This record gives sequence, structure tokens and C-alpha cells, in this order.
Amino acid sequence: MNVLQEMSKYGHEQVVFIRDEKVGLNAIIAIHNTALGPALGGTRFWDYATEEEALFDVLRLSRGMTLKSAAAGLKLGGAKAVIIGDPKKLKSKEFFHVYGKFIDSLGGKYYTAEDVNMSAADVEMISEVTKYVSGTPAVSGNPAPFTARGVYMGLKAGASVKLGTDSLKNVTVAVQGLGNVGYALCEHLHKEGAKLKVYDINPATMEKALKELGATAVKPEEMLTTECDIFAPCAMGAVFNKDNIKSLKCRLISGAANNVLMDASVGDALNDLNILYLPDYIINAGGVINCGIEIEDPSWRYNVDEVNTRVDGIYNTTLKIIALAKEKQISTSKAADEYAEGIYGG
Repeated sequence: MNVLQEMSKYGHEQVVFIRDEKVGLNAIIAIHNTALGPALGGTRFWDYATEEEALFDVLRLSRGMTLKSAAAGLKLGGAKAVIIGDPKKLKSKEFFHVYGKFIDSLGGKYYTAEDVNMSAADVEMISEVTKYVSGTPAVSGNPAPFTARGVYMGLKAGASVKLGTDSLKNVTVAVQGLGNVGYALCEHLHKEGAKLKVYDINPATMEKALKELGATAVKPEEMLTTECDIFAPCAMGAVFNKDNIKSLKCRLISGAANNVLMDASVGDALNDLNILYLPDYIINAGGVINCGIEIEDPSWRYNVDEVNTRVDGIYNTTLKIIALAKEKQISTSKAADEYAEGIYGG
């Protein structure tokens, strides 16, 4: 893979490869855009099969963070980091201190936070050697509940348009992935009376959802073809391509996972199939809002009610994207890009 060519393709400013043999650290930090302010994006810890796979992921994720921060009204840019390896084997205080010093060397151009396989405790260890961290237990904490709340609000907004009401009582929602965000989303949906169909790679988490939330289990190979009103992808990205969307049996797609479309053409294809797609970086911005305001105003006294008020604004932002798509007769994915790029100058 030609790194410079890929950077040019997505419009990146900087990509940093970092390595420390002693602690087993191999990571990539991709800084996409800092036009609005320092770049914010979590660190994802994943055992990628190849370096190329990790680079593909971090480039797409970091661009999504620029769009997400802009659309959420934050004066921040977008970035992302991926640590390559097995988190169960590599995590330690020394490991995160080494990683944190690399972040610190960027001089505040990049702020990190939690992401897949990274907890608030992990981020706290990073914060012991650098101030360029958000989402620590001492301040705003784990952003996952806010991400879930934002997805829930966006989902309700989409339902108001596609289903004729934003009430989710008796609406069937298929949730793919029951991590911190996916499970919290299911709790919101269950409380409102939605019917849940779920899958997660962790059997214990599945059992918990079936017992506590009255969910119905779906086999992984049947997830994309299960009948539902709303499909909520809450695991990894690149879920949908132009072939598998033909088998979808839903009316609305709204989930927490990043970059669920394999490429931009899939958004157009979903539009042709009359499936309303709510762009992920619009509806899953709750966690970024929670972490972002901490960076924008370090002197601000953290107030969870104020954060929730801003997160709830995702409802109206979602409606704006749907309205823009209808006005211009384009897909919602293109409408979201136009909206966000108009803010940061992309």
C-alpha cells in the first residue's frame, strides 16, 4: 500500500507510525484535519491481521472523526489511532506510558480517548504521561453511554421520518454488536418497549441481553437478512457493500459502528433501495461531544446534564441531514458529507 497515495485520497495531514520493541508497541496515528482545532480521536486496540488492514482502518476512521466533530459543532479536527496487537497480552502501565509519550511528542496536535478495547482505566494510565487525553475517570469518564444516547436520539429522529413516529414501542430493532455502546443502546430501546434481535461474539454478553432485555438471539450469518424495522450495526465497520444490502429486510439503518459503508457508492445504493441510512458519524457523535467540550474549555466544570442536552441535539442534526438529502435529491451519506465539509472547509 502506498501511504502517501492513500493520505492524498482521504485528505490527511499526517500519519505517524510508532514502535517500541521493549513493550511490544506497534501503532499508527492518523491526523486527518486540524482546520477547526486540535484533532480528537480515540485509540483502537485491535489484533489486525496485517499492517495494511490497520492503515486502511485508521485512515477511514480519522476522516470520519473530522466529519463527526464538525457536524457536532465542535471546534476540533479529526484523528484516530490504532494499536496493533492482542490487548489481552500487551496491556500494562509501562505499555501505555510508552504510548502516551509518543502522543505527547505531537505537542497537542492530537488528543486521544477511549475506543474499541480501550477502557477509561487505560486512558487514565496514558494521562499520567501526557495531558493530551480526554475521557479520563477524573473528568468526563467513559464516553460510551453518551455515544449510545446519541445513537438512540438519532434513531428516533430517523424513525419519525421513515416510520411516521419517533416512538419505538413494538418496533423491531436488530442490534449487531453488544459492546459498551451496543448494550447501552439496547437498554434505551428496551426501556421504550422496542423488540430486540441481537448478536454479539461474546456468548456471556448475549446471554445477558436475552435475560435482562428480553432480546431474541440471531445467528451471525443471519444478521443481515433478519426481518426488522431498524438495523443497528454497533460492532466493527465496513458492514455493508452493494451486494449484501440487497438481502436487507429493514427500512432504516442507524447504528454506533464507524464507517459501516464499504464505500460512498453503498450510500447511493441504499437510497435506491428506499432504505433510510443515518450516517454513522452524525448519530454516534455523543461520545465525541462528551470528550470534545473537555478539550475546548479545560476550565469548564463538568456537568453531565449539559453534556446530555448537547448530545440530545443529535436528534435535530439528523433531521437536518435527512431534509438536506431530500432537498438536493441525494443520498443521506452525501448530504452528511456536504454538511460537515461545509463547516470545516473540506
